[in-house]
Amino acid sequence: MKRLFYFGIIGIILFEIAKVYFIMPMPGSQRMNSIDTAYFLHTWRWVLRAFFWAMIVVGGFSVFSVKTKWLPAIFLLLAGGITYATNFEMAADTMFYQPSQVIQHNAATNKVGMDRLIIGVEANGEAKAYPIQYIGYHHQVRDVLGGKPVMVTYCTVCRTGRVFEPVVDGKTDVFRLVGMDHFNAMFEDSETGSWWRQANGEAIAGPLKGKMLPELASTQTSLGQWLKLHPNSKVMQPDPVYQTQYDSMSRYESGRGKSVLTRTDSLSWKDKSWVVGIRAGGAAKAFDWNRLKKERIINDRVGNVPIALLLGADNNSFFAFEKGDDDEVFTFRNDTIFTKNSAHNLLGKRLTGTGNNLKRITAYQEFWHSWRTFHPETGRY
Repeated sequence: MKRLFYFGIIGIILFEIAKVYFIMPMPGSQRMNSIDTAYFLHTWRWVLRAFFWAMIVVGGFSVFSVKTKWLPAIFLLLAGGITYATNFEMAADTMFYQPSQVIQHNAATNKVGMDRLIIGVEANGEAKAYPIQYIGYHHQVRDVLGGKPVMVTYCTVCRTGRVFEPVVDGKTDVFRLVGMDHFNAMFEDSETGSWWRQANGEAIAGPLKGKMLPELASTQTSLGQWLKLHPNSKVMQPDPVYQTQYDSMSRYESGRGKSVLTRTDSLSWKDKSWVVGIRAGGAAKAFDWNRLKKERIINDRVGNVPIALLLGADNNSFFAFEKGDDDEVFTFRNDTIFTKNSAHNLLGKRLTGTGNNLKRITAYQEFWHSWRTFHPETGRY
C-alpha cells in the first residue's frame, strides 16, 4: 500500500509536468513532433488525474498510519504544488489574458504613436488597426469588423500576425490560448476542443483536425502609413488593466528585445532573422529583410506568379503585388509604384496613367525559423 502512494505521487508529478512540457517553450519540447501525445494527455487529463490521486488516497492510509509522517507529507505537498503551478501559473491562458475591453479611437483621438507597427485589416468598407505591442501580449483580440466577427492574432515567438474569422463549419466559436506547437501559438475552440495553429489557422489535433479557419487579408505597417492609406480607420488603444505588460513589449517590434524567444538576429537567414514570406502560385518563398531594405523593391516570381515586393519609406511598411508577366518591371520612389503605363499608391490604386489597379498579395513578416517550419518547401530569395 505504501508503494501505491509513492507510485501515485510519481505518476501525478510526471503527468502534470509532461502535460505542460509538450505545449510550452521548454528545453527541447518545441523541436519535437509531440502534438498527438500532448493532445492525448490533455484529452484524458481528468481520467489520469483521478487514477493517480486515487492511488495516493488509498496508499495514504498506510503511509500516514506510521509515526514518521513528514516524508510522505513532503511528497504530498510537492505533488500538490506542481499540480497547482502547471495548471494556474504555467498555463498559457493564465499568463496571457484577453483585454477586458477593446477600446478603439479614430485618428483624431488616437493616442498610439505613429511609428508603432500595427496589423491592419479591412472588411466591408471598414478598416481597423491593431498595434503589435498590444496584440503581441494578448495573442488574440476578438472584435467585429464590417459586421463580421474577427480574431486578430499575433505570436511573438514566431513574429506572425494573422487575422481569422472564428467560424467553424458555419458557426462562430470562441478560442482560448492553450499553448504552442513548434514555437507557434496554439488555440483551442470551445465547441470541440480541437487545437488550431496560429501561423495558418489549421486544426492540428482533435475532432476537426485538418480543417482551416477562414483568413482575412491583413497588412503589417506603421500606424502612420496605415492612416495615410485609411484615414477613417479606427485604432485599438491600450487597455489600462494591462499597461505594465504593454510596457514590457515596447522594444519588441523594433527587434531590440532581449528575450531568447523573441529577440532578433541582425544577420540574414538565422533562426531569428526577419523574412517576408509570400504564398502564390502553389508555392512559398521567403525574402530576406536585410536585402529588401537595400533594394527597396524586388521583382521576382513565386511559383508561377510574377510578383513585386516593396518596402515603404518608413522602413517598416511592406507590400506585395502580382504583376502581369515576368518582363514587366515595377519601379518605386516616394512611396509611389510605377509600371510601364501608370503610377499607383501603396494599396495598388491607380493614381495616373491607364490600366487597372494592381492586385495585392498578402505578405507576412516573420522569423525565418517560423516560415521554414510551416512552409518546408519554401524557396529563398
